[in-house]
Amino acid sequence: MTALSMLALLLTHPLEFRTLVQFWLYHDKNRDLSSPSEFATSGWDRKSMRRCWEFLDLTSRSFSAVIKELDGDLARTICMFYLVLRGLDTIEDDMTIPDDIKQPLLRTFHEKTVTPGWTFDGCGPDEKDRQLLVEYDVVVEELNRIAPDCREVIVDICHKMEVGMADYAHKAATTGSIYIETIAEYELYCHYVAGLVGEGLSRLFSATGKEADWLQYQLELSNSMGTLLQKTNIIRDYREDVEQGRYFWPREIWGREEYGGFKEMNEFYKPENTERALWVQSGMVIDALRHAEDALDYLRLLRNQTVFNFCAIPATMAMATLELCFMNPEMFQRNIKIRKAEAARLIMRSTNPREVAYMFRDYARKIHAKAVPSDPNFLRLSVACGKIEQWCERHYPSFVNVAQSRGGGNAAQMFDPLDARTRIVKLEQERDRAIAREKRVASYLANGKPAPAEPAGASTWELFSFVAAAFLIVLCGALGVVWVVLKFTQD
Repeated sequence: MTALSMLALLLTHPLEFRTLVQFWLYHDKNRDLSSPSEFATSGWDRKSMRRCWEFLDLTSRSFSAVIKELDGDLARTICMFYLVLRGLDTIEDDMTIPDDIKQPLLRTFHEKTVTPGWTFDGCGPDEKDRQLLVEYDVVVEELNRIAPDCREVIVDICHKMEVGMADYAHKAATTGSIYIETIAEYELYCHYVAGLVGEGLSRLFSATGKEADWLQYQLELSNSMGTLLQKTNIIRDYREDVEQGRYFWPREIWGREEYGGFKEMNEFYKPENTERALWVQSGMVIDALRHAEDALDYLRLLRNQTVFNFCAIPATMAMATLELCFMNPEMFQRNIKIRKAEAARLIMRSTNPREVAYMFRDYARKIHAKAVPSDPNFLRLSVACGKIEQWCERHYPSFVNVAQSRGGGNAAQMFDPLDARTRIVKLEQERDRAIAREKRVASYLANGKPAPAEPAGASTWELFSFVAAAFLIVLCGALGVVWVVLKFTQD
């Protein structure tokens, strides 16, 4: 942001200005990829890898910063994974490439991506990421440098994804059908373009030793992580996609009679259809929220802090974006994004599963608060938001607070005294202590030893006496010091 825009932000949104200042002052970057000490893992000393890092910055909307923060060589590995899939996605999205050329390109992309010297300059001049394919030989060169087991994962995921993309592109080109018809078809498409990304990331986390080996087998949770982000982007990018002839919202949702029976997706942004279009949007948001609980379950499995940040930050931003889009007619007119200050706040807070769960819950509450009873999805939306609330309360009860000691020791649990559940927990704790005491006494008696006497708790009068005695000792000592000083001063 420029100095002028920061000044305007200070005058119009002072709280957001404060958040951004806090972010710039306190959110330190953990890595400097250009540092000589990082050359072994970042590859910055090679011209081809420096160009790959540049392409990452040019093509990634929000992942570039979190990718660079990953530990060790995982950052470089994920960078290459992203660029390979971005190249594949660029070919699929380019509507200027004829189907007879696009099909063989897509279906053999996993082979071309490891073929030294391969490039492609056939994308349309307006395709924003065409330069990546024009210079794709640097991606091929660096991909062939990473660990073989990681390269195998990337090529395998690329192969699976290209098949799905090619099938959908061929259907649109040959049948004349430009729409996704059913929710099941929509789900499958999101799996191909995003769920497989989640699967690949989990496999790479395990292959590099940053996470446990069994994480790579959590396919359903991995799929949900990617699908949540993809469905959020599809909702937010409605206007941009429609203008470019891409229609990802399933007809099974937007064509329902309860929404007035839309015939075409470009009818949503007409002023007379605003209310009904918001109902359609509500149905899409509900469909995306189905994956929130799985995403939270996945985040609880992660142990590496940089991996957790990498997964948690996009997830919380997805929830913030859903809340921003929900019941917001501006979404049908232009591409909307969360404000920079809110993004900075999410980055600073996305540090542990508990905090992330509470952010999910807070955004679910905001979504529910904006719901209107006239919406045919009102009850379904209430249930979807309630499930997120229930998940958070089950795993991180709101009456339990975690406080860190000033000395940096272990965190301590504190219970809300005004919550009725606190009494239940304390009674359970007392019961557990009583059971443990009985077992200890029984163990002594079984060994023929007398049971040890239980330490008696100090009474209130005894505690008061100790405090009073300590006070008198300190007072007498202070008076003695004063008397000695006065005596020698007089002499």
